[in-house]
Amino acid sequence: MITVRKASDRGHFDFGWLDTHHTFSFGDYFDPGQVGFRSLRVLNEDRVAPGRGFGAHPHRDMEIITYVLDGAVEHADNTGSRGVIRPGIVQRMSAGSGIVHSERNESAKDPVHFLQVWITPDRAGVPARYEDRLFPLEQRRNRLALLISPDGADGSLDIHQDAKLFSGLLDAGTRVDHSIAPGRHAWIQVARGQVTLNGVTLAQGDGAAVSQETGLAIEAISDAEVLVFDLA
Repeated sequence: MITVRKASDRGHFDFGWLDTHHTFSFGDYFDPGQVGFRSLRVLNEDRVAPGRGFGAHPHRDMEIITYVLDGAVEHADNTGSRGVIRPGIVQRMSAGSGIVHSERNESAKDPVHFLQVWITPDRAGVPARYEDRLFPLEQRRNRLALLISPDGADGSLDIHQDAKLFSGLLDAGTRVDHSIAPGRHAWIQVARGQVTLNGVTLAQGDGAAVSQETGLAIEAISDAEVLVFDLA
């Protein structure tokens, strides 16, 4: 079963400095039918104006992933961690027992475009931690590369949840496949371009929940960038 979440149906706010789309309920956007999928709780697409960003604010008990599409996000937190996240670099922050962080557009002249992902952890109160890692774009060309996992497999960043995140940069006409183990589910998010998912067309910004399927066949109609969440 594939349930499509169209880009145009997402929550949307334009604050001038921040243009944001919410796939699931977040902040001032609430839809009782869209409060997450399995452990995937937040999937926001943000565009932040030059030199602007989110000032220092706290989080607890959430696995937070930043995936940059264009530009650069500058991170700082109260553990002393610092980082600049650009396309190809993925950030994982386990908020755990509590962390205070800020995220801002590093550039004074260019906007930044990124996805912010929250995954509910399988336990509360773990020590807060931060890490970012380069996953070269060419290693994701026309394949699904593992970025996030519960055990750090294949050089991925580990999180406190039975969830995996794959990313693929697909040339037009390319097909990639992903098997789904019995009892598991998937969420597919199209970050750029247009694809078919098991024959269903998805455009940029669209997402789809997948249950009771044995596999995914993703074919790029145009050059595309996709994220695949494999979820318990």
